[in-house]
Amino acid sequence: MIVCIAEKPSVARDIAEVLGARNRKEGYIEGNGYQVTWTFGHLCTLKEPHEYTPSWKAWSLSSLPMIPPRFGIKLINDPGIEKQFHIIEGLMQQADEIINCGDAGQEGELIQRWVMQKAGAHCPVKRLWISSLTEEAIREGFASLKDQSEFQPLYEAGLSRAIGDWVLGMNATRLYTLKYGQSRQVLSIGRVQTPTLALIVKRQQEIENFKPEPYWELKTVYRETTFNSTKGKFSSKEEGEKFLETVKNSDFTVTDVSAKKGTEAPPRLFDLTSLQVECNKKFSYSADMTLQLIQSLYEKKVATYPRVDTTFLSDDIYPKCPNILAGLKDYAGFTAPLAGKKLLKSKKVFDNSKVTDHHAIIPTGVQPQGLTDMEKRVFDLIARRFIAVFYPDCKFSTTTVLGEVDKVEFKATGKQILEPGWRVIFAKEQQEETKENEEERVLPLFTIGESGPHTPDLTEKWTQPPKPYTEATLLRAMETAGKLVDNDELRDALKENGIGRPSTRAAIIETLFKRHYIRKERKNLIATPQEWN
Repeated sequence: MIVCIAEKPSVARDIAEVLGARNRKEGYIEGNGYQVTWTFGHLCTLKEPHEYTPSWKAWSLSSLPMIPPRFGIKLINDPGIEKQFHIIEGLMQQADEIINCGDAGQEGELIQRWVMQKAGAHCPVKRLWISSLTEEAIREGFASLKDQSEFQPLYEAGLSRAIGDWVLGMNATRLYTLKYGQSRQVLSIGRVQTPTLALIVKRQQEIENFKPEPYWELKTVYRETTFNSTKGKFSSKEEGEKFLETVKNSDFTVTDVSAKKGTEAPPRLFDLTSLQVECNKKFSYSADMTLQLIQSLYEKKVATYPRVDTTFLSDDIYPKCPNILAGLKDYAGFTAPLAGKKLLKSKKVFDNSKVTDHHAIIPTGVQPQGLTDMEKRVFDLIARRFIAVFYPDCKFSTTTVLGEVDKVEFKATGKQILEPGWRVIFAKEQQEETKENEEERVLPLFTIGESGPHTPDLTEKWTQPPKPYTEATLLRAMETAGKLVDNDELRDALKENGIGRPSTRAAIIETLFKRHYIRKERKNLIATPQEWN
C-alpha cells in the first residue's frame, strides 16, 4: 500500500479524488492502492528545555546558555493531534512506499519529515512537488514524483532554522526576562521578531527626536502651469524673498521645450510580500489577512502556491499561459485581444535563473466560484497583473519646459501617454494615481521664446519627520534588511539579506501584536511602552 501524507484534510481530499481513493476511514481515505492521510500543519515540535535536562525547568542565569548535545522532537500536546498521529503511525508502519505531499516549501518539508521520523517510517519515500492544486497539476505531479533525497538540503535548512530559533528564543527570552522583566512578566525575544520590533522602535525614536526646520520654495504659475525654481529650497526667508522680488516685475519667458519618449514595462507579477504590500496599501488588509486570503484562493484551486519570494515564471509555464488566460472568463474584455496570437515572452517575466522552488503567484485558469468579497479583491489584483505582462509596454512622452524670469530659472515636467499598452487594464487606478502625481500631468503646448505675465509665490514649508511604519512599509523593510527600497532590481539584490521569510513575516507581525509590543493607530504601527527594572 502507498501512503500519501498531505498538510491538511482539504488538500488530502483533492489528492484522494485524483488518485481514485474514495473509501473514507477515520483519519484517512483509502482506495486504488493508496491511503491518503493528513496532518494539521505541525504535529511535532522541538522538545522543551526540561525534557533534555530536568534542572533546566527552573529559570536561572546560571543554567544559560542551554544547548542540548542533540536536539529531539516530540508530539504537540493536544488530544486531536495525538489521535491523528497514531493513525498516521499505523499506516506508515505498514506502508510499502510513502509519498510526501506536504506544502512544497521549507516549512512543509520540515512538518512531514518530523512526522515520518516520529512514526518510525522505514520504507522508500517519494516527494510530490506542485505549485497549484488543480487536477491537472496534481496528475502532472504524480507522473513525475521525485526522490525524497533530492530535498534533503531543504529539510536541513528548515531544521537549522528551527534549531536556531530554539537556541536564541529559549536562551535570550530567559536572559532578558530574568534581568529586566517585572512582576512575572515574560520578555519574549526572537530571531526575527526582535529585529523587526527594533525597526519599529528605531523609526519611532527618529520621529520623536526629529526637529522640524523651515524652508521656502519659489514657484510661479504661467499659463495655468506651476513652474518650480531650479534653485531648489531656500533655507532662509530673506534669500527666498530676494529672488521673489527679482521675478515679480518681469515677464516669464520659455527658454527650452524638450520631449523625450520612453517606455514603461508592465508591473512585476506578485510574490507573497509584494501582494501583502499591495493589499495593505489598497484595502488596508493586514499581512496575515492577505496570507489567509491567498492561501484560501490556492486551496480553491484558482491561484498558485502563495508562499513564494520570486516575481518570475519558469519557461515551462509559457505554453500553459494561453489556457490560463482563456480561463479568466470575467476578464474577457482584456484577454480577447490576446487570443489566438503568439504571446509576448519578456525576460522580465520568464527567467528560469530567477525561479527556484516555485514561480510567481498567478491564476490557474480555473473559473473562480464562491469567493468572498475579500477573496475577489485579491484575485482581481493577481489576475490583472497576469494579463498585463502579455500586453505591450506603455509608451509615453516626458515633456520638460524651462523658463526664465530675469535670469532666475524655472522648470516644469509633465507626462503624456502616447500608447497606454498594459495601462488599459488598470485604467481606473491609473487615473487616481495621476491626480496625486505632478509628474503625470499633461502640459499645454509651449513654444520657445514665448513670454507673458506670471504669478510668483514664495511658500514656507517645514521639513517632515520620517513616516511611521505601516504593515506595507514594514514588510518591505523586513524584505530588504531595513532599507526602504521600491526599485524592483534593488529589492531583488537585497532579498538574500532580509529579515525572516515571506511565509513567516505575517506571523511575526501578528506575534508582536499578540505580545502587546506594538499596536496600530489607523494604518501606523506604534511600539508600546514597556516597564523595565
